[in-house]
Amino acid sequence: MTTHPPEPDTGEQPPLLQRLYDSPFLLLVAGIGVMLLFYTGWGLWEILTLPQAPLP
Repeated sequence: MTTHPPEPDTGEQPPLLQRLYDSPFLLLVAGIGVMLLFYTGWGLWEILTLPQAPLP
C-alpha cells in the first residue's frame, strides 16, 4: 500500500466519491448494495412479468 504525503488542512471535507474510494469498507458495502439492488430487482421484475401458465 502506498502512503501519500499529508495534505494541508483547509477545513473542507473531501467530496463524497473521494471518501468512498478512500474507504475499502464503504466500497464493499456499496458493491454489495448495488449487486443486491440490481440482481434482486431484475429477478423480481422477471417473476412479475412472466405470462400466466395455461393449466391443462
